[in-house]
Amino acid sequence: QVQLVESGGGLVQPGGSLRLSCAASRNMFTYYDVAWYRQAPGNQREVVARLTSSGITNYADSVKGRFTISRDDAKNTVYLQMNSLKPEDTAVYYCNARHRITSKDLWGQGTQVTVSS
Repeated sequence: QVQLVESGGGLVQPGGSLRLSCAASRNMFTYYDVAWYRQAPGNQREVVARLTSSGITNYADSVKGRFTISRDDAKNTVYLQMNSLKPEDTAVYYCNARHRITSKDLWGQGTQVTVSS
């Protein structure tokens, strides 16, 4: 069972940047597509960015041009670079891995991102 551990959240001012990391307990990119989700208080969890095992990315309209999802295969780690942050980006961010064949979902524990002056 692959385990996911997020890090990198925190408090940042509007216009600032953060990089989230999601470390997997073992290599998973061959069999899993990965994604970052977020959930703000009172809202449903929403997908922010996806990265398929073949390297295709897509983003929510609200973060296009500001966020970048990437991975480091040697480190079994997925990243979310977040630039030009806005107060509405405030949420708990979750790392997700979905098995390409079984569609089984794995989740990290979440990391809080707060954008405030």
